[in-house]
Formats: sequence, C-alpha cells, structure tokens
Amino acid sequence: MNPSADLPPPLSRRRLLAASAAALALAALVVAGFVLPAEYGVDPLGIGRLSGVARLWAPDDVEIDARSSSGPLAREYPHGFRSDVVEIPLGGFLSGAAASELEYKVRMKKGATLTYAWEVTGGGDPRDFRFDQHGHTTPTAGEAMQVVTLRQGAGHRQQGALTAPFDGIQGWQFSNAGDGPVIVRLRLAGFYELVPAGQPGNEAGVVANVPAAQARPNAPEALRNAP
Repeated sequence: MNPSADLPPPLSRRRLLAASAAALALAALVVAGFVLPAEYGVDPLGIGRLSGVARLWAPDDVEIDARSSSGPLAREYPHGFRSDVVEIPLGGFLSGAAASELEYKVRMKKGATLTYAWEVTGGGDPRDFRFDQHGHTTPTAGEAMQVVTLRQGAGHRQQGALTAPFDGIQGWQFSNAGDGPVIVRLRLAGFYELVPAGQPGNEAGVVANVPAAQARPNAPEALRNAP
C-alpha cells in the first residue's frame, strides 16, 4: 500500500499565501487588540478598553477623599452665579484720605467661592498703590467679630480666587499714595452678593457695573474736581 495515498493533497501556492496572510492578520489583531493595551497602555482599536485588558498595565487607583480639612472639594450654593465689574476712582495722596482710599467688599456665605482680578490704570510707581485683602463677619452689637487677613502688598494688579471662611464680607482696602488720580477696575465672578451703598463693606457708596465717572456719586469734592 502506498502511504502517501492517505495524505491530503498539498496546498496550492495561492491557498498557502492566503492562509499565511490570515495568520498574520490574526496575529496583528491579537497584538493591537490585547498585547499593546495590556502591556503598554496603547489601544488603537479600542478592544482593550471594551474587554478590560487595558487596565492590566495601569497602576492601582489612589482614591482621594472628596472632603478635606477646609471643606468638600465639590460644593453647591443656594445663591446663583453672578459676575460684576466695579470701576473705582481714587484721588492722589494730596486729595486726602477720603478721596484717595476706600474699602470695597462683597457678602459671602461660609464656603462660597469667587474669582477676582483687578488692575490699576493711570498710576505711576506700583509701590505707591497699596492693598489689604481681608474679610470679617458683619459687625453685630455685643458679639466678637471674626477677622481674616488674606494678603497685603503693593502693585497695580492682583488676580486669584478666595473661599469665604465664615459668613460675612470679603474684599479689599485700596490706598493710592501716588501724586495723581487712578482707577481700579475690579472684576468679580462667583457666588456672592453686592453690598448696598452705605452698609459695612461699601461705606463709600461705590456703584458696580457703571463707568468710573458714575461709580462714586457721593465722592469727596477733591475727587470730583480732579482733572
């Protein structure tokens, strides 16, 4: 008996090439879909993400507590989001303290956040313009007032964010020690309320969202007559 009679006929060259191509394609699929995502974190086909093998290469997650000593990292506020622009004219040093300096604050609830940016136009030496960023609880007869100092310095601009440590008012004392008048342009956005004119935090009666020429209707005469 001829033993070769039981063997299947050899593959033709065409079928052999087709089988080799199919094997290469399958190998490429395995590498791209499973090996690369699992070993290198590369997932060109998206199969690693769908199958879960893409997590095999990654280190373990480190869970961060959403609450910190200063409060939760995510907050919700009862008051709506708002933004305002406040242009504050200040006279030069020789115009007197009532014209050359004032305090401007906004009301904030404990944990509320606002972002801010202010800059001075018309000023000379930045060292002549000073600011004191601070806050305190609303004065109440017979109760001690909580006070926090955030930053003190000199310069023509400041920007950042603050979170109120207590219910009260937060803001700045601006002082112009230069020779000529300046305008402080303050931009606010976040969760706060404007303080009405004449109340603590806005004793100077500054009006928001109007041009600087209209922002201090009760300004001292020295400031109204400034050039």
